[in-house]
Amino acid sequence: MAFLRSGIGFGIMAGAALVVTAASAQAAGDPAKGKTVYARCAACHDLNTGATRLGPSMKGIIGRKAGSVAGYAYSPAMKGKGVTWNAQTLDAYLAAPAKYVPGNKMPFAGIPNPQDRADLIAYLAQATK
Repeated sequence: MAFLRSGIGFGIMAGAALVVTAASAQAAGDPAKGKTVYARCAACHDLNTGATRLGPSMKGIIGRKAGSVAGYAYSPAMKGKGVTWNAQTLDAYLAAPAKYVPGNKMPFAGIPNPQDRADLIAYLAQATK
């Protein structure tokens, strides 16, 4: 198999098709750097005790259905999104919350840097179990 460099990452040449995995399209996140990125979230979101602040707790965020933390008054838009949080859905949401879930309550413009998002998601995956 030949390795080719594409505009979005490395892929593996399989016959005539270029296979690009999600992992190759985005650099791996660094949880240590993600902890620093999380500082932007900490005023509104508890990390892992389950406490509700201005926003819902991040405890157990990976694999949790959006709008499902008991005791938090979600917007109808978030409740109705029907998404389960994983690396891909969190990445899309964190890039532009109002675009990913129009009508959600979070007054946050988003994290434009893809590496910062990857780092934050890696940290959340590690710290919110």
